[in-house]
Amino acid sequence: MQLTAPATGRTDTRSQARDADGMAVASFILGLLGLLVLNIFLGPIAIALAAVALWRGTSRRGRAYLGLTLGVADLAVLAIAMEMSHTVSWSL
Repeated sequence: MQLTAPATGRTDTRSQARDADGMAVASFILGLLGLLVLNIFLGPIAIALAAVALWRGTSRRGRAYLGLTLGVADLAVLAIAMEMSHTVSWSL
């Protein structure tokens, strides 16, 4: 009985493309959510997911770029809010 698939030396490009598309969508959602809550965590995660999705050649390049932009915006909002409140964190 074999529990894993035998190593054939080839990779399934459809599953890699699907994974990259999922990462692009996830980066967009996390970047959008990060504008409201937990932007110190969600911003860098959105940036990393978008970068990996673009590197893997996602077909959803627009969502990946939007996720990358929103991740950077998360960190910018955090920096501005910290500067205005003169603390390390911020609240509404």
